[in-house]
Amino acid sequence: MEYLTQFIDLLLHLDKSLSTVIQTYGSSTYIILFVVILCETGLVVLPFLPGDSLLFVAGAFAAKGDMDIATLLVTLSVAAIVGDSINYEVGRLIGPRLAKREHSRFINKEHLAKTHLFYEKYGAKTIIIARFIPIIRTFAPFVAGLGAMSYKKFIQYNMIGGIAWIASCLFSGYLFGNISLVKQNFTLVVFAIIIISLIPAVVEFIKHKYMSKTA
Repeated sequence: MEYLTQFIDLLLHLDKSLSTVIQTYGSSTYIILFVVILCETGLVVLPFLPGDSLLFVAGAFAAKGDMDIATLLVTLSVAAIVGDSINYEVGRLIGPRLAKREHSRFINKEHLAKTHLFYEKYGAKTIIIARFIPIIRTFAPFVAGLGAMSYKKFIQYNMIGGIAWIASCLFSGYLFGNISLVKQNFTLVVFAIIIISLIPAVVEFIKHKYMSKTA
């Protein structure tokens, strides 16, 4: 049980302990990263796993030569696309039943409502836009399946959004992660990435609250 707890803690904070993981697991680190991105995008009950910050850190380590950037790009793009596809199917198959429950142990109704608002504003493009917004990223494909969006349409936006998200975060870390100023304040930079990625969701939430009061 202790080993399981340590492993879960490692996954939850992988963006801060990637150096140790690379030294310990070597090439198996690609598999670990694949699983984390797959779960973060594919399991609607796990929106709290590291995403943007983990990709940035992985890109920084690739720039140092500890990982291969091309392998990361292909592996993690596949994970992101497959993850969203799984999430879509979950939403299509069991989403309607879960959404009807007033209280659900597995689904956060507030997160679900925010994602519905994004669909009302951006339509199918939400699949792409949501890739860059934590929490909503995990719920967007679920809501697409729940709303019976055709899979043919969904997979097109899914592939564009998945590759764009992985590539932008990885190459940001690859290009800027090893600048001396960034390296000296690496923890602060990771936190800044998380905060910045949350800004669009916060803005939308505030706008929704304001519009609700003035309506």
